[in-house]
Amino acid sequence: MKSLTIQTLVITIFLFTIPTLFASPPTLEDVFAQCLTDFKPSNPKSPIQNFIYTQQNPKFLTILNNYVRNLRYFNNTTRKPVAIVAAADVSHIQATITCAKKLALQLRIRSGGHDYDGMSYVSTVDFVVLDMFNLRSIKIDHKLDTAWVESGAILGEIFYGVANKSNDLRGFPAGICPGLGAGGHFSGGGYGNMMRKYGLSIDNIIDAKIVDVKGRVLDRSSMGEDLFWAIRGGGAASFCVVLAWKIKLVPVPAKVTVFNVETVGNRGSVNTTELVAKWQEIADKIDNDLFIRLTLSSSNKTVKASFMGMYLGNSLKLLKTMNAQFPELGLKKTECIEMKWIESVLFWLGIPPGTAPTSSMLNRIPQKQIYLKRKSDYVQKPISRTGLDAIFKVLLENENVTMAWNPYGGRMSEIPSTKTPFPHRAGNMFKIQYAANWFVPGEAVAKDCLSQTERVFEAMSPYVSKNPREAFFNYRDVDIGTSMNSTYKEGKVYGMKYFKNNFEKLVKVKSRVDPDNFFRYEQSIPVLSSH
Repeated sequence: MKSLTIQTLVITIFLFTIPTLFASPPTLEDVFAQCLTDFKPSNPKSPIQNFIYTQQNPKFLTILNNYVRNLRYFNNTTRKPVAIVAAADVSHIQATITCAKKLALQLRIRSGGHDYDGMSYVSTVDFVVLDMFNLRSIKIDHKLDTAWVESGAILGEIFYGVANKSNDLRGFPAGICPGLGAGGHFSGGGYGNMMRKYGLSIDNIIDAKIVDVKGRVLDRSSMGEDLFWAIRGGGAASFCVVLAWKIKLVPVPAKVTVFNVETVGNRGSVNTTELVAKWQEIADKIDNDLFIRLTLSSSNKTVKASFMGMYLGNSLKLLKTMNAQFPELGLKKTECIEMKWIESVLFWLGIPPGTAPTSSMLNRIPQKQIYLKRKSDYVQKPISRTGLDAIFKVLLENENVTMAWNPYGGRMSEIPSTKTPFPHRAGNMFKIQYAANWFVPGEAVAKDCLSQTERVFEAMSPYVSKNPREAFFNYRDVDIGTSMNSTYKEGKVYGMKYFKNNFEKLVKVKSRVDPDNFFRYEQSIPVLSSH
């Protein structure tokens, strides 16, 4: 009887052991998820298990795709993250940093859009995405002077909240696209149609809360002025995770005036070349309350120029200014539309006045995704009429490319180039964005559109900044260089174009706060020890 019992026990143990002997070893995503779950201290009211999306999760692809703004980086061959952590609590950020470090996973931090070249959700090595969309609170000071906004809040939510709370008397200088996430948009500079009056978003940020590489929660006082300097324009994703920004709200008038004048051929007796030449003369010198973006495109063998403006005041004052300084455009009172500042956000999206409620800017997920390429340049000397005609000829040969010329001057020229990492201040007349969009998959159409963009970009080289040919960091462009090995030498190639002489200071700050280079990606700031 005794031997039977022992025999039964041995058989039982053997049967229970078989599954263990032949079970698959835990996957990297399993180990990562378990590490997150085990992390302490955690918040029992917000268990991290509810916010982890591994590739086995049925919602994984939906969560990943929700904030993809360029379909070039979302297809069957694109490397997918080991997991997405949709952080809803600061402990989730701390756990993600700790576990990614422990398992040698790269971290990609995503707060919204645009991220033109997909660097917040694509990598060539094993990586995880820290998605910030759940952290979107906006707390506006009762005096209406400041607000704390979390990184996952989109600009539409900030604009809408500020306008409502202040009865349309306050705004914030930031991008014209409501779907942009505050985390990345602010940390890369953040510009919009009030920048000639108030500067960039970073010029109106007075504090921040971050989680550093050690998992510590720091504010401006505890992080130190050099790190606070670096994350306002130098791209916070090289240094830390920004939890929230404290922004300084700005006054806006009860009514602003907007217009959009499109010209094909002549405007009255003035041709397109003359109009653009005159725009160059006045756009960065005109009243700081006025911003006029020039967009150049072509179709049917004709160049179209669009002059889209916003004036922080009424139409009578606007017309007086335009008649005095830009009479060639012949702006008419019937082309001027007075509206609340918050309503102008929709106008700049191309939505006709009165056709959509302002609450539509709260929509996070675009109705249509596209394939795209963006590039940037800076112009520091007026382009001659001969040069303009040559540019128009190139646009006619590359009809898929549009150029947006955004005027600087005003407050932008008053702020020293070293005040923040964003260096493109006095001396820059305007910034160019090159844009190509396409709507169908396939290598052939992508190659054609990318080639057209490159041809226009190359044709512009005589007219733009040189040594270095400057670029805008928030229009992330892998063509100007990447750092596959995270070396200083590689990083300097794109770093000097984005940051000019501020690059070296960014490297010093990076080397101090993240010496092991945990926060890195294809265009991150390198550390000094990497050669």
